[in-house]
Amino acid sequence: MNRRNFLRHSLPAAALVPELINGYAVSAVSGDSPLVQALLRGQTLTDHVLVIVQLSGGNDGLNMVIPVADYSKYYNARTNIAIPENRVLPISGITGTGLHPSMTGLQSLFAEGKAKLIQAVGYPQPNFSHFRATDIWMSASNSNQEVYSGWAGRYLNYEFPNFPEGYPNSTMPDPLAIQIGSTTTLTTQGTAVNMGMSITNPTNFYNLINGTTDPAPDTPAGRELKFIRQVNQQTQKYSTVIKNAAAAVTQQSTYPTGNSLADQLKIVARLIAGGLQTRVFMVSFGGFDNHSVQVNSSDTTTGTHATLLQRVSDAIRAFQEDLRFLNVEDRVIGMTYSEFGRRIKSNSSTGTDHGAAAPMFLFGTHVEAGMLGVNPTLPASATVNDNVPMQYDFRSVYATLLEKWFCLEKTVVESLFPPNMNNQLQTLPLIKASACSGITPPPPDADNIRISNSPNPFSNTTSIKFTTAGGHTFIQIMDTLGRVVKVLTDKDYAAGTYSLDFNAEGLPTGIYYARLQNGVTQQVRAMLKVRE
Repeated sequence: MNRRNFLRHSLPAAALVPELINGYAVSAVSGDSPLVQALLRGQTLTDHVLVIVQLSGGNDGLNMVIPVADYSKYYNARTNIAIPENRVLPISGITGTGLHPSMTGLQSLFAEGKAKLIQAVGYPQPNFSHFRATDIWMSASNSNQEVYSGWAGRYLNYEFPNFPEGYPNSTMPDPLAIQIGSTTTLTTQGTAVNMGMSITNPTNFYNLINGTTDPAPDTPAGRELKFIRQVNQQTQKYSTVIKNAAAAVTQQSTYPTGNSLADQLKIVARLIAGGLQTRVFMVSFGGFDNHSVQVNSSDTTTGTHATLLQRVSDAIRAFQEDLRFLNVEDRVIGMTYSEFGRRIKSNSSTGTDHGAAAPMFLFGTHVEAGMLGVNPTLPASATVNDNVPMQYDFRSVYATLLEKWFCLEKTVVESLFPPNMNNQLQTLPLIKASACSGITPPPPDADNIRISNSPNPFSNTTSIKFTTAGGHTFIQIMDTLGRVVKVLTDKDYAAGTYSLDFNAEGLPTGIYYARLQNGVTQQVRAMLKVRE
């Protein structure tokens, strides 16, 4: 393998910045294509930015977003870690659902109409391995697929198909995506090369903009590192534009101290305001794998999870205030996600175990504020195997952002996901209509029952009645582990009400969930199979 091929395959396409910024690794993506040039000349907004906040470890969504309307079921499932009902923070414009008491920062964004809660986001057949689940979220693959490119990488590869050849250039001199972290992740992996570049930490970011480099040790490994840095300095042209963007911002609003997520987001705000045309920023914040001592037993509103949630909430709030101070608030939307949620029932170690669906948050001035979905369906007597049933597929969130925030045609968006996903990708009411062409959110229909079954409980067979507005209609039957045991229907219907039989013969007794998806609408129905 020659040196060029070695570097192409062993370093990210936009290689690790040698002098990191602020001690965080920054990753970048860039390119130039006829599509981008057309967008720059046209009416479509091209200065939109997406900031992805990864909560690593599997965040406990039920203690982050508390189902107040179903508080007794919530409390019964986790008496040793439950948040007291009178301590739950109310959310402006939302009834029956609240936030963990440490999340006052995010609560204020809801009050300002700048936050969106998406309930119970997941995917069929969930995987409970941190590594595999993270790959699924980053690649947007099905759980039984091995996909070696990321959803953002495929988007960037579509717009900049020749990357890294000829980049940067006069049309697009900046990174397309920047990641704060030691390595570029699967999210920015293109079909051939990784299209991302990383800044490992804030200290190294400031080293970069100050023109300093961490010394390499005088060892064989150190000399190898020095050589790679030399090659990188010769070929990495993005460091100059990053330094110039950072230098253009001399004042920012106040961020909380001792908060690594806030440190990362402060860099992101500085680079956005400094003029980078970078479209995607990724930051990460870990520590959410709380199998034990998630809370302090003497006060369940405090403890490890409370501290993590407060830092996330405070960092996002400070970031949003900074974007407003820097006059770039309207260009940015942020998104939080974790590789999975936790089980409904807590364990005996005042913790929670790996689960399935969990809430996501969007934040920014262009989000359609409020809550999408309803409180998760909780059993009256949860077992250690019970999971939060999925309401929204995470890939529909991604697809909506690509279509309604990055303004891609829907057919292009569909081409970026697994082929068998096309009929299942929803356009969700997440982004205000003014951002691109816009969508009209459906009227609230929490009291409008779209799917039901009879008899319930049932022994072997139950009739599932559903109402569709017409078009593609999809019904899954899931067990409490989140696994799909049957796809009841997956086709187009004329508007109307229909019935289908679900034969559960051979399945164990217990709770099952029927999930209806039709356009932007979905509902989940809990069903109980009992012995004959």
